[in-house]
Amino acid sequence: MRKIIAVVLALSALAACNEGPSVGPPAPRSVYTPPPPPPNAGGFRDSDFAWSTAPGTGQIVGQLAFRGSAARYTCREVVLTPETPWSRARMRMLYLSTTATAVPVADVRARTPNETNDYARYARRAECNAAGRFSFGGLPDGGWYVITVATPVGGGQPMAVMRHVVTHGDLVRVVLR
Repeated sequence: MRKIIAVVLALSALAACNEGPSVGPPAPRSVYTPPPPPPNAGGFRDSDFAWSTAPGTGQIVGQLAFRGSAARYTCREVVLTPETPWSRARMRMLYLSTTATAVPVADVRARTPNETNDYARYARRAECNAAGRFSFGGLPDGGWYVITVATPVGGGQPMAVMRHVVTHGDLVRVVLR
């Protein structure tokens, strides 16, 4: 009997040392996420974009295949932006991603800062055909952001669709969803 009492007392002593769950409601968790730094915080530098102006053998062939609330979406133009520290920060700010996303165009416009630099001269553009297909050729090796506006046929909310791709002197196929 003494052994049982000794074991119970020992276990009680150990249990008293253990920090169990606190009594009462849990502490509130913060849901605030600080906004991403503005693109200029990383510093826009023409030299970061220089690689994208060199000729290359890379190709990007793609198609818009976004499916949202409308039955069908079309695109007019696709923009290809070189990946740099500045453009990566910009994608994070505008699209809340640096890999792939589809967000309402109105949200992207609301997050777009006033620009004082001319990064657009490094962007390439291609038209979408009636089937939503597009292509870029002569690309140097590197990371690129493929961006278009998916417009619903018959009206509705247009969506900005972005996807990151990497060229390595070959053909890269991309589907914008």
